[in-house]
Amino acid sequence: MSLTEVIEGTRRAVDADPHNAAVSFSVDNVLKPGTRTEVEVKVRDHSFTIDEPPALGGTDRAANPVEFALAALGSCQVVTYQFWAAKRGIPLDSVKVTVDGDLDLHGFFGFSFNTRPGFGDVRVSVELEGPASRERYEDLKREVDEHCPVLDLFRNETPVSTKLT
Repeated sequence: MSLTEVIEGTRRAVDADPHNAAVSFSVDNVLKPGTRTEVEVKVRDHSFTIDEPPALGGTDRAANPVEFALAALGSCQVVTYQFWAAKRGIPLDSVKVTVDGDLDLHGFFGFSFNTRPGFGDVRVSVELEGPASRERYEDLKREVDEHCPVLDLFRNETPVSTKLT
């Protein structure tokens, strides 16, 4: 099924019942020895491992949480470029997204209460290849930046609640 067919099928389902636009995602995260975390995607049959490098107490068996956050942003950008190019009829031969982020460990370790534990700066670099004009790809970038769910998470405060059970 093409992306255009997916988009149109979703539009018909949502037009028929607006509740069809609401989706939920859920993952379980379980600590293993050291700093390794086993992640299971609920509902869908996927799992993966997260770990820290030795400098942060891990065994370096996998990417760490902040690397996964950057990967989530980059891969969401790639997918969103594909969707919006299909939706707008913009030919796109390839998409490469590089995401870099700077983190100050003072915040994570509590060495400074004036330093946030999260990224202080995130940079996204997008390389698009295809026969369309630069102007069409600039328009596409604006559409993607407006509609990318993970970019929205990075740019805007999201309500999060935590509870100890």
